Amino acid sequence: MEQINDIQVIPCTSSKYLKPFRVHYSQNGTKKSWDFMRTHDSVSVLIFNTTSHCFILVKQFRPAVYMCEWERTKAPEPAEQAAAVEEEEGTVAVATAASETPIGETPQEEAAATAGGVETPQPTGSAGMTYELCAGLVDKADLSLEEIARQEVLEECGYDVPVSKLRRITSYRSGVGVTGAKQTMFYAEVSDENRVGEGGGAPEEGELIEVVKVPLHEAMTFAYDESIPKTMGVIFSFIWFHNNMSPKYKISTNV
Repeated sequence: MEQINDIQVIPCTSSKYLKPFRVHYSQNGTKKSWDFMRTHDSVSVLIFNTTSHCFILVKQFRPAVYMCEWERTKAPEPAEQAAAVEEEEGTVAVATAASETPIGETPQEEAAATAGGVETPQPTGSAGMTYELCAGLVDKADLSLEEIARQEVLEECGYDVPVSKLRRITSYRSGVGVTGAKQTMFYAEVSDENRVGEGGGAPEEGELIEVVKVPLHEAMTFAYDESIPKTMGVIFSFIWFHNNMSPKYKISTNV
């Protein structure tokens, strides 16, 4: 799952998941503009296995995370290095706009366009792996949020959970600066008896998902460990469980 190769970065001219827009508006007499993406809302599910007292998460490769990590570790271009030196010496930093690489070029092309630059080795696939709650897009108009959540739990994690057993935790806006989409979070208790498959996602949709177990007593340590890449949904849901459900099981969540 971590063997990532043949990477190509190209402009996104059309997508069934994202649509870019620019809105112009006036706020208190000041004219403004903002770029945003229209996308689907989503659901997520915090799954707790009462047989083994562990949380069921998913681990998968996220290209956006991978590319951000690659960009972060990329060697600075000569013009950027010169600007940094001048800034340290107290002079005005030179403009580097002319040396910036246009959006849409691949990392290999960026390196080639940098005269005398040092090409940054491609990161391993682990740089793009993240731990997440079981989740999915709200893209089926004929299904309720609970029914969509149930399908995702079955496809990604292999547990068959009745809709009636899904407890709604809350809903919130995610990516408010870019998408503003709404995610609705649910809680589901499962047991080993509910396991009817291996999970792993829907192959026909290109999903490649690893099911991961996090023991209850290690949950909060896991949540606050910055070396473990995870979504905010994991952290928030673990805190919610600690505040609302831990007393029921009388087990410390390591806070």
